[in-house]
Amino acid sequence: MYQLETLIDSLAFAEGPRWHGDKLWFSDMHTHWVMTVDFAGNTEKIIEVPNQPSGLGWTPNGDLLVVSMTDRKLMKMRDGALTEVADLSALAPYHCNDMVVDKKGRAYIGNFGFDIFVETPEARNTTLVLVDEHGAPRIVANDLAFPNGMVITPDDRTLIVGETMAAKLTAFDIAENGDLTNKRTWAALGTVAPDGIALDQEGAIWVASPSTQEVVRVCEDGEITDRISVETNAFACMLGGPERRHLFVLTAAESNPEIARETLTGRIEVTEVAVPGAGRP
Repeated sequence: MYQLETLIDSLAFAEGPRWHGDKLWFSDMHTHWVMTVDFAGNTEKIIEVPNQPSGLGWTPNGDLLVVSMTDRKLMKMRDGALTEVADLSALAPYHCNDMVVDKKGRAYIGNFGFDIFVETPEARNTTLVLVDEHGAPRIVANDLAFPNGMVITPDDRTLIVGETMAAKLTAFDIAENGDLTNKRTWAALGTVAPDGIALDQEGAIWVASPSTQEVVRVCEDGEITDRISVETNAFACMLGGPERRHLFVLTAAESNPEIARETLTGRIEVTEVAVPGAGRP
């Protein structure tokens, strides 16, 4: 039913895809660059982030926000330079990763919780941090198993996050001040370990699942309506394009930084889907 086409290849490890200004923005995490690509495959390097970029978003006035992973900071780009918005090192126990930014410019940021690259990692649940519109960080959720990709529904009332190590999507109500309440399982995913996610107009969520080498479309009850297999591993996805009906899938054979920089197996692949994207990012 779906035919993925390679838009660009020879990336190290692409993450954090966002459709913005008629281009796909993404972080080539292990080469430390935020980049863009258009439908013709033309790429542009936007800003280098020395401590590894991950999640991307924009403030209401158009400034780019970037998660700086290994030093656990939120950065802002203005006039071609990065400045620090918030230091999350006291709130996030290990590398920060994906992020979703709401309409007020508040950033919800996940983190690994532990070192996943050691030989025998000791998994630990962790926090979700909010950086408010004034740059003040605080913990808004605890006890999450590797919080990863996130979406906010079009009514701005619900945040859904993928818990990679728990194989589920978890939902929260968003309070007026940005706090998260009413934690609940949105969908149990079985063997699918969610990484990046994207919401569509029917309320279903596309989920990148590196563990099963595919992206799947999931409904709130956990029903999987569509599956798209990839050759290597699917780490992130985004609905974009002129009508938000193009599903961009970010794939790679390897996530380990040293190996990824040497092998450059990262790709951005794309296919057209029936239901357009919705909500944020």
